[in-house]
Amino acid sequence: MRSGQTNPVVRTVHGAVRGRYEHGVAVFRGIPYAAPPFGPGRFRPPVPPEPWDGVRDAGSFGPTAPKPPYSEAFARYLSDPAIAGDDCLNLNVWTPEPGPGARLPVLFWLHGGALTRGSSAVPVYDGHTFARDGVVCVSINYRLGVEGYGLFPDAPANAGLRDQIAALRWVRDNVAAFGGDPDRVTVAGQSAGAISTGALLAAPAAQGLFRRAVLQSGAPEAADRDKVRRMVRRMAARLKIPATAEAFAAADRGQLLRAQAEVGRFSSPVLGGPGFGLVVDGDVLPRDPLEALVDGDAAPGVDLMLGWTRDEYRLWLVPGGLVERVDRLGAVALAGARARCHCGNEVIRGYRAARPDAGTAEIVGQLVTDHLLRIPMHRVADARPGSSYVYEFAWPSSLPGLGACHALELGFVFDSGDGPDARRLAGEGAPQELADAMHGAWVRFVESGDPGWEAWDAAHPVRVFGDGAPHTAYGPLDPEYDLWKADVTGPRGTRPRRLVRR
Repeated sequence: MRSGQTNPVVRTVHGAVRGRYEHGVAVFRGIPYAAPPFGPGRFRPPVPPEPWDGVRDAGSFGPTAPKPPYSEAFARYLSDPAIAGDDCLNLNVWTPEPGPGARLPVLFWLHGGALTRGSSAVPVYDGHTFARDGVVCVSINYRLGVEGYGLFPDAPANAGLRDQIAALRWVRDNVAAFGGDPDRVTVAGQSAGAISTGALLAAPAAQGLFRRAVLQSGAPEAADRDKVRRMVRRMAARLKIPATAEAFAAADRGQLLRAQAEVGRFSSPVLGGPGFGLVVDGDVLPRDPLEALVDGDAAPGVDLMLGWTRDEYRLWLVPGGLVERVDRLGAVALAGARARCHCGNEVIRGYRAARPDAGTAEIVGQLVTDHLLRIPMHRVADARPGSSYVYEFAWPSSLPGLGACHALELGFVFDSGDGPDARRLAGEGAPQELADAMHGAWVRFVESGDPGWEAWDAAHPVRVFGDGAPHTAYGPLDPEYDLWKADVTGPRGTRPRRLVRR
C-alpha cells in the first residue's frame, strides 16, 4: 500500500470494487465482466453480471475456467493455477493511476494454453510491470475446452470468443474509471491467446473495441469444424451420452474434464489430432481470420505486431522424450510431417538441404512451426505492409533441450523473469537487459504503435531479440517461404499448398 493511502476503490457500471496497492501500482483482481456461465447459461453466450450493492473486494484472483491439469511432463515447465468457483468470467486490472482523467494506453491480455488450459492467474502474467511503465494492463479468464469451444447442434459456437468480446466491451465501458483510454486498447495474446486475437481482428462484433493487436506464437486461423466435432463425439462416446449441449450440460463436470483430457491426448501441434478451436460459424466469426486479414477485409487501420520464438517446437517435443522418438522414426516421421503440413517432397528436401546436420525431430519440428506459425504470419505482414512489425525471440533456455522454445519469451515480455514460474522454462541466468528490450518494445507498441524498428516492407525486416544485442535481420524467412510458394497443387493452379483451404 502507498504510504498514507487506503486501498483504492473504483466504481464500475455494475458496482464498486476495492483493490490493493502492490509494487507501487493499484491492482484489482477477479472483477466479473459476465455472469457465471453455468446453470441456464451453460454453453450459451455470456450475459452481463448482476449488479451489486456496496463495495466488492477485488484483492484476489477470481475462479478459473474448468480445465484438466497439464500432464506431469508439461507441468514441469508450465504453471497453471486452478481456482474453484463458477464465477470464472472475470478479469484483473493493474493501473498506475486509478481514477478517470489519466487516459493511459491499455494492454488487454489473452492467455495461452491450447484453448483448454491456462488462466489470468499464471504468475508470469503479472501486469504490474506494464502499469509501472504507464500502461493499464487488463487480463481475463474465458471459457476453455468443451465449455468454450465445443461444437454442438443445439448451442452457438465459439463461446470462449464471445466471452472475450464481452470482456472487451467491459473495457470500453469501464477502463476510463481505472485510468485507461478506451480509444487506445491493444489486444495481445500468446499461442491460443494469439489465435484468439486473430479471431477478434476478424469478428465484426469486436470492431472498434481496440486499436492495435499483438500475435505472439499463434496464427490467425480457424480450426477445421470436423476436427472439433470429432473431439465432441469422442467425448460423448466415452461418457455414453448424446453429442449435444443439453446432454453435456447435464453431465458431471469432473467427468467431462477427464474425458476431454483422455480424448485430447493426440491434439498437440505436431500430432495434429482432433482438438478444440475457433470455427467459422457464420455469426461471430463469419470468415476464416487469416483469409480475412490477407484479403484486407478485417480490422482496417489496426496496427499489428507479430512474433514467434526461434525454436517453438521444442516445447512440443522435449517433454516426454518425443525428440528421441521422432528421431528414431526417421522417414516415417517425415512422411507424417508431410501429411500434417500438406506439403510435397520438394519442401522436405529443401529443409534437409538448409539443415544438413539436423536430426529428424528438428526438421519435423521446424516444418510444423513454419506451417502453423511463421508462414501464416509472413502472409499477414505481406498483406499489411507499413502497419505490421515482425520479431523473433532467439534466446535459448539454460534448461537442456529447450532452446528458444514456445512460451519462453513471456517472462521477458512481462519482465517477470526473476520469478520461480518464469524459471521453469528459462532456468537460471535470464538476462535482465533482454527483458528490458523485449518489454520495452511491447510498451512502445501499446503506447504509439511503433515498437522501435522498421515496419514490414519489401525488405522483410525482422527484429531479433536474444541473439546478441537486439538487431534487425532482413529476409530471414524468405528461403522457407519460397519453398512453400513453389510447392503447387495440380488442379488448383499455382497457389501454394499452405494457402489452399482444406
